[in-house]
Amino acid sequence: MFNIIQKRKIWYVVSLIFVSLSIVALVIWGIKLGIDFTGGSLMEINFGEENKIPQKQEITETLAEFDLGEINVQQTGETGLILRFRSIDEETHQKILIKLKEKFSPENSEQIQEERFESIGPVVGAELKRKSIWAIGLALLAIVLFVAWAFRRISRPVPSWKYGMIAIIALAHDVLITLGIFAVLGYFYNVEVNTAFVAALLAILGYSVNDTIVVFDRIRENLLHFSSETFEETVNKGVNETMVRSFNTSLTTLFVLLAIFLFGGETIKYFSLTLICGIVLGTYSSIFIASPLLVSWQKWNERKINKK
Repeated sequence: MFNIIQKRKIWYVVSLIFVSLSIVALVIWGIKLGIDFTGGSLMEINFGEENKIPQKQEITETLAEFDLGEINVQQTGETGLILRFRSIDEETHQKILIKLKEKFSPENSEQIQEERFESIGPVVGAELKRKSIWAIGLALLAIVLFVAWAFRRISRPVPSWKYGMIAIIALAHDVLITLGIFAVLGYFYNVEVNTAFVAALLAILGYSVNDTIVVFDRIRENLLHFSSETFEETVNKGVNETMVRSFNTSLTTLFVLLAIFLFGGETIKYFSLTLICGIVLGTYSSIFIASPLLVSWQKWNERKINKK
């Protein structure tokens, strides 16, 4: 049996380092928001051949007459470009497409294909941002209430509501590090977050808390059946009994997500990457953060009572 709880300070230090780095990245660089939140238009164009992909300056000069503001150009795959600019109507969209075909493939206009087009106004973008924050906030509140209710019969040595609070701390750990990773990706690789990213975060919340509750539930059972053991021993037993199950469940899910990330295409690539980060972190936090925190909180309460 691994004595995970006894070595909890090591896990705390590891997590503190990654959370601190994530917070620094978020403060310095922030999250690069996509058009879903900022408003604007996105065109993904396939130019057919790698040597026919134009440079950003050529794109900017070609589309200057449409007054698109700053045009962000990002390569996707070997033969494609993603263009981002201000919000436009359908008529302007078609004119831009025709202009690109005339300029970069005048002999064979069919060689240039539009893979996707999205356009969202700034008002809609702000509304989506507000609703996303509300969705995450309500999900967190529901999780705390549910965990407190589920563990209502266990009041010693740790009150039931503390299980909910520790589950939220573990979730915050997972989400913060995931956001930090995307802050780094946004700064160095221009990776933007959109509503799919928010959906992935909500999925992470559900998956992570599910993993944590499985461990907590085994601890609850052990508290009822092995009352002669210390709380630390009971928690450590529960973690060891569920650890293999948690790893196996996470691995089978990760295999599918890795396949989606590698072969699923550009539109869901970073959605799957978000889930990969969340599942890895959720598995880690449920075993090495949430459960040890139960013991640390209980020992802190004991010291507080003894001082009185």
